[in-house]
Amino acid sequence: MKYAINAHEVPNAYGSCSQGTKAGRFVFISGQLPVSDENPDKLVADDITAQTNRVIDLIEELLAECPCHLTDVAQTTVYLASLDDFDAMDAVFVKRFGRPTPARSVVEVSKLPLDARIEMDCIACR
Repeated sequence: MKYAINAHEVPNAYGSCSQGTKAGRFVFISGQLPVSDENPDKLVADDITAQTNRVIDLIEELLAECPCHLTDVAQTTVYLASLDDFDAMDAVFVKRFGRPTPARSVVEVSKLPLDARIEMDCIACR
């Protein structure tokens, strides 16, 4: 059976998807954008480090609804507006997820919603 994840502290998902879903022992977090707490139509900053931290903060809050932690994340997909941001994103990623880091795909995309520099989704196992 599949259940939606709805964390009140996290802005609603962009578009028509849910924030995430739970199915059995698996937790699927939809792509998160680095939106501001105060205004979900605005980004936190134009800095990739700040944007990466914000995306991981949102993922962490959504996982807590399950209850899961960043250490339970098995796989992530990172969408970058520019692969030039890879090293700075990777430094935050390693610091926040710890070792062993989850399996990860990184893809450069032509454009992200709100002109974000990063979007990230993940799969965790409870």
